[in-house]
Amino acid sequence: MSSNPVAETVASLMPRAQAELTELVAFKSVADFDQFPKSESEGAARWVADALRAEGFEDVALLDTPDGTQSVYGYLPGPEGAKTVLLYAHYDVQPPLDEASWSTPPFELTERDGRWYGRGAADCKGGVIMHLLALRALKANGGVPVHVKVIAEGSEEMGTGGLERYAEEHPELLEADTVVIGDAGNFRVGLPTVTSTLRGMTLVRVQIDTLEGNLHSGQFGGAAPDALGALIRVLDSLRAEDGSTTVDGLTGESSWQGLQYEDEQFRQDAKVLDGVELIGSGTVADRIWARPAVTVLGIDCPPVVGATPSVQASARALVSLRVPPGVDAAEATKLLQAHVESHTPWGARVRTEQIGQGQAFRADTTSPAYQAMTDAMTVAYPGQEMQYAGQGGSIPLCNTLAALYPHAEILLIGLSEPEAQIHAVNESVSPQELERLSVAEALFLRNYAAS
Repeated sequence: MSSNPVAETVASLMPRAQAELTELVAFKSVADFDQFPKSESEGAARWVADALRAEGFEDVALLDTPDGTQSVYGYLPGPEGAKTVLLYAHYDVQPPLDEASWSTPPFELTERDGRWYGRGAADCKGGVIMHLLALRALKANGGVPVHVKVIAEGSEEMGTGGLERYAEEHPELLEADTVVIGDAGNFRVGLPTVTSTLRGMTLVRVQIDTLEGNLHSGQFGGAAPDALGALIRVLDSLRAEDGSTTVDGLTGESSWQGLQYEDEQFRQDAKVLDGVELIGSGTVADRIWARPAVTVLGIDCPPVVGATPSVQASARALVSLRVPPGVDAAEATKLLQAHVESHTPWGARVRTEQIGQGQAFRADTTSPAYQAMTDAMTVAYPGQEMQYAGQGGSIPLCNTLAALYPHAEILLIGLSEPEAQIHAVNESVSPQELERLSVAEALFLRNYAAS
């Protein structure tokens, strides 16, 4: 890689990148202001705004989004008539969980075993630094050949949708020819990967009632309909014998054509206990990227400690359904609700309530932007070919941008490979990935400008 001037520049900037990421990670910017001071998030937002101003960005603004957080916006004009690229990252982070379980303090970037540890190092403060590195490398080698908009979100991890609503209210602000979302990751360290699909999701609350009140299980059990038993029956109906998701009317046969995920590797990544089988059918990639998946997130019923010998009158559960690209999330919600209602036994009363929903996303991988990224990744990762992976999770902003700007091409890259352990304790980033992906992004912008 070193024979490339852009790569040489990025390599020379890595000590500065480490110092900046250290500053940014030090902010406890969790967008849950019951747990963490709002001033920490505001400090991180100001840091990003100052960094953009220092790079010559205009119109730098702290946008007050409807969920009470701030997103940072800036615009860097390019040559006249050039295309516009929107670069996205988020500066908010997941809570550190049990701080005592971290090997080093979560808000102090610490170098260990060739990785940099700290909350947000990969997800997604590292993404902010990646965008800065790419732009600096271009400025040092002939200039930035496109108009660049940067948006750094302040509440992505909370899912409160502030930036989505702000974008819908100000649709001209984030308009671009292509969007690079720096919040995904390579399939493995050293394997350049673009995430080309995201599953959507729906959340449904299920309430079952059978009696006016709880009854003595000795006196009434055996004839009195048990709401908890009815709920267990309903939840069990959502899975086939092999654990595949079975929602009446929802197809579960799609297959994944891109990069494959070996069973043993998945078992290792998911930390599946010895002797426990994986669920579902088809390849692992089919199951986690191309097919629906139901998960029971919680059940309200008496805890084991303190339970009395009673027939339960009421029970409730929260059910999540991940829906693959090609399936409308609203339609999937209706099918899930109808399934629950039709599989409720004994004439028990059932109520379903939808409490959240996001659409799936599929990129057009034949577009000029994808070709530009493929060529860039090949240079940044010598000897490797860019791979297409799916992601089982959802990034609602992708769908908002796709709906607002149907002609824009959306690419997902980033630093969250499996070893990064994002959302867990001891999150870390590979500095080699940060370096290579910054080179790839810089070369992408140059390729895309010329396409």
